[in-house]
Amino acid sequence: MKKTLVYDLPTRFFHWLFAGLFVTAFLIAKTVDDDSPIYSYHMLAGFLLGFVVLLRIIWGFVGSKHARFSSFALHPQDLITYFLGVLSGDKRKWAGHNPASSWASLIMMCLALGLGVTGYFMATGSKESLEDIHEILANAFLVTVLMHIAGVVLHALRHRDGIALAMVGGKKGDLPSNVGIQSSRPIIAVLFLGFVATFALHLAHNYNSTNRTLNLFGTTLQLGENEDDEGSERGEMNKNHDKENDQEDDD
Repeated sequence: MKKTLVYDLPTRFFHWLFAGLFVTAFLIAKTVDDDSPIYSYHMLAGFLLGFVVLLRIIWGFVGSKHARFSSFALHPQDLITYFLGVLSGDKRKWAGHNPASSWASLIMMCLALGLGVTGYFMATGSKESLEDIHEILANAFLVTVLMHIAGVVLHALRHRDGIALAMVGGKKGDLPSNVGIQSSRPIIAVLFLGFVATFALHLAHNYNSTNRTLNLFGTTLQLGENEDDEGSERGEMNKNHDKENDQEDDD
């Protein structure tokens, strides 16, 4: 089967970084107590995920043909037709994102940005007021991811067009050559990875593991409980307790 290049390298790099960072952040959040030093890496992964999404949004306007948001099939009728076609065995081909993956991509990017914003404000001291919203967004993200994976599997079984590997090699089978792209944009891909690596190094350089704070462009964020603060609170409580005991003895 002849294959046509449809996804450039920046789009594919984004896809796998996006998936890896979400899985990392979600697993840490669900398996590690928030008073553990490891929990801070959940927040660091979340900030990096938000940065990656911002780069993808830029690429969604200036990128190659099938990376642009204008190529996404977002009309509701397209989505209905697509699902009916999957059930009936319709063999219609979508060069880029099919309607289901178009909606899933946008929803996941919006949820990732929502998680990044709520996580940021939680780290500035508004944790209690935003914690429930943050968790709802995370669970909605997980549901969307699982539905997306199920959709890819169903599509692959129905159409057998190699869609499961399209985000690896960038190619899809049995498409007209004129719908493909001419270049995988390797230079842009290197720049994309360079921006991500630079921001990751910024996070690492400005993260203080002792008091679990992050200096993000001049703003100090608390990524976990400060052990020194906890020790001070315990010390203050002990002092107050000793004073109460002394007063009782005097009485």
